[in-house]
Amino acid sequence: MTAVEEEPPRALLTGASRGWVRLLPWAVAFVLSVALLPTTIQVLTADYGLNGGIASALAVAQAAPLLLAVVRPLQAWYVIFAADVAGALALLTVDFKEQLLWPFPPMEIVGYIGLCLALGLREPRRTLLLVWLATAAANVGLGFFAPNGTSAMNVLLTILSGVVLVLGGALRERYDAQRRLAEQETISEAERDRRTLLEERARIARELHDVVAHHMSVITVQADTAAYRLERLPPDVQEEFTSIAATSRESLGEMRRLLGVLRNEEANGELAPQPGLTRIGQLVEATARAGVPVEFTPFDVDVPEAVGLSAYRIVQEALANVVRHAPGAPTQVSVSESVSESGSEDGARLTVLVVNGPSPEPPAAPLEEGGTGHGLVGMRERVRLVGGTLDAGPLPGGGFRVAAQLPLTEKDFT
Repeated sequence: MTAVEEEPPRALLTGASRGWVRLLPWAVAFVLSVALLPTTIQVLTADYGLNGGIASALAVAQAAPLLLAVVRPLQAWYVIFAADVAGALALLTVDFKEQLLWPFPPMEIVGYIGLCLALGLREPRRTLLLVWLATAAANVGLGFFAPNGTSAMNVLLTILSGVVLVLGGALRERYDAQRRLAEQETISEAERDRRTLLEERARIARELHDVVAHHMSVITVQADTAAYRLERLPPDVQEEFTSIAATSRESLGEMRRLLGVLRNEEANGELAPQPGLTRIGQLVEATARAGVPVEFTPFDVDVPEAVGLSAYRIVQEALANVVRHAPGAPTQVSVSESVSESGSEDGARLTVLVVNGPSPEPPAAPLEEGGTGHGLVGMRERVRLVGGTLDAGPLPGGGFRVAAQLPLTEKDFT
């Protein structure tokens, strides 16, 4: 078995989005270390009368680990806690003034409170409780050796450390909750996009089912009636037509079994014939009645049913977006045929273009300020499935443009 490498510890607030917030723990730890190191030496030697060498060693052990606390606060606590207790015991060997704090001088309290904040931002509740109990036990134990009797100041570190540990833990849990909520929202948005894509694919599959079913039904009927419509057919030809009809019926049945599950109770309205290029004019008229001035350049030519249906749906969604997001905006809709530069018919494409200008000033304000983008997801999926391309986006001067290129030849569908 291979050993699992532990992930190196991360500094406090590493996940913050702003750079200055990520640097804040390092800055605070550096300032505390630089300020407390000489202050501790000065106070322990000048005010408490402790030996300079011992005071220097205690100062280093109490201040330097604050830099480690940014990454490993619990390990830093082990060192600082032991150094603070050792410092309290060392002060029992000297005669200091009664009004001075013991067992923990002010600079030790400041450093310990900063350490407790780091612990609260990193460690779980159980660890914080154990840290506080160890602090309280040290205060109680050292209280029995108080050189000038007990005092309310002896419990100062216990109270302050408890408050800061609770505060740091609350801030950490709040940050974790916000982070999990943001992750859940991201997952939910991805799921919504995926569901929209699947729903659009199901809708396209139902529409293609109708198109293919129509053609297969026509083939079946033509093959079945060939013997009655065409006179004096040789027996082998009649047998061929019978085989074609049987194969068509079998294929149609298989397709209906595979795609029939996509038809649910809510899809009853889709039993009607699917729209195509000839129905785009009706869309434009309905949009104009909704108060959107639309200019339409029609294109009346036979195209594959899947292409005509895709063109209709693209125009339908684009005009719906105009009504929702830019009511009253002047709009141009055009459908035209384009060919490759070589002039080959194999490169023939149907160009669908919907362009709208910016929305007029109030009172014709947009009905919807934002959008989910699900309409564009559906358009892109529909264009991709027929082998075309889609270009959609805002215009520099305001407004929006949707341009689709759909193949017109069978070769482009393969």
